[in-house]
Amino acid sequence: MQSSEFEYAGFWERVGASLIDMIILLTATYPILWLFYRGDWERIFATGLSEQPQVFWFDILANYILPFAYTVIVWLLWSASPGKILLGMKIVDAETGQNIDLKQSIIRYIGYFPAMMVFMIGIFWVAFDKRKQGWHDKMANTVVIRNSD
Repeated sequence: MQSSEFEYAGFWERVGASLIDMIILLTATYPILWLFYRGDWERIFATGLSEQPQVFWFDILANYILPFAYTVIVWLLWSASPGKILLGMKIVDAETGQNIDLKQSIIRYIGYFPAMMVFMIGIFWVAFDKRKQGWHDKMANTVVIRNSD
């Protein structure tokens, strides 16, 4: 499949998919946090990491390791997130159109950080790029396409 044959998914479609994914992750994560913090919503919604070692490691696990592992595994299994699947999109290699591999998945995930650092410019880039790539896509050599399956 040549890259000219792709029908790229646009910015607003991808925003919609991200919102669906966020709802799914929050729905899965908040009950775990609620149980761990015994219903203390102030701690659940806190943005920092705890100074208590046992809580610090739970915060690292719940806020960084699990979302990373979940996202990479889902991309490898389905070549899309649940939100992208529901909206008919797929993440593929920008050159071959094949499913992305582990290396691309990891680079793409890590690429979100610089893409969001300065006013989310790397995310908004999708709206103006000819192949609808954000910086994370460019780093991993991926594109998000409308799934024809």
